[in-house]
Parts: sequence; C-alpha cells; structure tokens
Amino acid sequence: MPLVGTELHFGSAFQLLCATLLSAQCTDKRINEVTPALFERYPTAEEMSKAEPEDLFEYIRSVSYPNAKSRHLSEMSRMIVDDFGGEVPDDPKDLVKLPGVGRKTANVLQAVWFGRATMAVDTHVYRVSHRLGLVPRTANTPLKVEQHLLHDIPEEDIPNAHHWLLLHGRYVCQSARPKCDQCPFEKICPKLLEGSKLE
Repeated sequence: MPLVGTELHFGSAFQLLCATLLSAQCTDKRINEVTPALFERYPTAEEMSKAEPEDLFEYIRSVSYPNAKSRHLSEMSRMIVDDFGGEVPDDPKDLVKLPGVGRKTANVLQAVWFGRATMAVDTHVYRVSHRLGLVPRTANTPLKVEQHLLHDIPEEDIPNAHHWLLLHGRYVCQSARPKCDQCPFEKICPKLLEGSKLE
C-alpha cells in the first residue's frame, strides 16, 4: 500500500487537531459525519475559542465522551489563541500542553501535518505490532511500542508505517474477529507460534 494516509477529513492543522482529539475511542467514520458542520461554524481556533463547551456539545453529541471533548475543544482553542497566536504549535512539547491532547494526538499532527517521522500508537497499532511480532511482549505500553517501532522501521517509512499498521488493524487484523483469510501475512503470522493469543 504505497499511498496511505489518515481517513479523517480536515482542511487545516487546527481541524486535523480537532478531528484527532474527537476520534479517541470513536470511529473515523463517525468523526467525519460530525466535523463538517462543526468546522463550518468554527473553522479556526479563533472562532472556536469564542464558543462555550455547551455550544460545541450540540455538534459533537453523537461521539464518545462528548461532554469532556466539548470542554477540551473549547479550552484547547482558547489556549491556541492566547498562547500561540491562533496557530497550532509544531513542537510536540507544546502540543501536549493543550487540553485533551496526549502523545498519540501530538504524534498524529507531527506525522500527518508537519511530515515528521513520528509514530502514533493507537489501539490498532498496538494490537497489530504485538500480533505480528514487531515488538516484544515486554513492550506493554504505547510508549514502549512507539520506541521499538521507531528503532526498527526505517525513518523514511515511519509516517506511512503508522497508517499501514492502523489500517491493517482496522480492516484485517481486527480485535475480535481477525480476517486471517484476507491477510497477506497469514503464512508468517506469529499466531502459529506456541502460546500465541491468536491460537
């Protein structure tokens, strides 16, 4: 899969940040259903910074944890305006200071918008990395998985590798019912090894 990318829809760094924040514990499909109206009303950090959480809630009520996420969007927008002149910061240390933004979200921005070799580890990347034996069992946190993948994957492949792993987990190596008959790695999958969780 030489051409891959995020399935989230966005038109700016700020919109990507919002969509990624909203996508936690939710499907990209659902996020893409709610963000058009949200971004039409609040296309920039400056516009969204004027909104109260209850205003934003009306647009995102169908996503997971809408109360917390509407509060995070409001606070994050204000911080971007007040502390960063309305521009999404490109330094990951600044990104994780934003309300609702953790390491994974910051890494998505770094890779997708800023084109840097970072690895965002979500549940799909975490699961597939373990199932395919790309990381040892001792890599039992997202940070440890990220560190192993960054060490072992060529730097030029890292931005794509995030999407390769994520999409493989989303559509083939699914959590409950992996589609092993559709998997190109079926013959070398570590599930064949003794003690595999996929036996």
